[in-house]
Amino acid sequence: KFPVMGVRWRSSLTLGEKEQVNNKNSEDGGNKEVVASYWGIKGEEVKKEDGTPWKWNCFRPWETYQADLTIDLKKHHVPTTFLDKLAYWTVKSLRFPTDVFFQRRYGCRAMMLETVAAVPGMVGGMLLHCKSLRRFEHSGGWIKTLLDEAENERMHLMTFMEVSQPRWYERALVFTVQGVFFNAYFLAYLASPKLAHRVVGYLEEEAIHSYTEFLKELDKGTIENVPAPAIAIDYWRLPADSTLRDVVMVVRADEAHHRDVN
Repeated sequence: KFPVMGVRWRSSLTLGEKEQVNNKNSEDGGNKEVVASYWGIKGEEVKKEDGTPWKWNCFRPWETYQADLTIDLKKHHVPTTFLDKLAYWTVKSLRFPTDVFFQRRYGCRAMMLETVAAVPGMVGGMLLHCKSLRRFEHSGGWIKTLLDEAENERMHLMTFMEVSQPRWYERALVFTVQGVFFNAYFLAYLASPKLAHRVVGYLEEEAIHSYTEFLKELDKGTIENVPAPAIAIDYWRLPADSTLRDVVMVVRADEAHHRDVN
């Protein structure tokens, strides 16, 4: 288990840890079979390149990568058209209540951010998927691009929930914010995909700013620079001795990439 604040969620346990849980349950009369799937179906055995068992069920070895830390973090799309300005000021207006609510609790702030950031790619990918089916035409690769973006943002959440423990009202807030944002973004994408992508682009710019502030707090010692979660080390192919600062660095690089795409 990762020893920092917070508790492990069952959905993020490794296969080995799930085996321990199931073995413990078997002592109480439970089923001894190890089930590693959300749907209760045992998945295929996957191994690393060195032949050792792959311990994660939320992503596979071929989905791992090394983040591009050389990406330009200061790039900014200057709003020129009406839709640009509408997207820009919509995002700016959302930043104030976020700053007030989370203050400098950047761990929980990151968790909340990722529960929202993983929505646009899934919504956009779903709508383009349906459009492709209706029109009997190719998507130009955009469906996979957007779904990959959603999955990447979800993995950010899987990582940060290992190092932060959200309070009960923050968990409740996730339901509200995600419900409102999903429907609002869905309607916005139907009305104007360009506006929807501009909103995401500016959200990613704010995410870069938030993670930069997170790094400043880590460097000042305000937030403890604990060892990186095992899930982050495998997902981003980080060195075994990586820390939380290294994780924030690669997550920020991911956000910069999503900014450029959108």
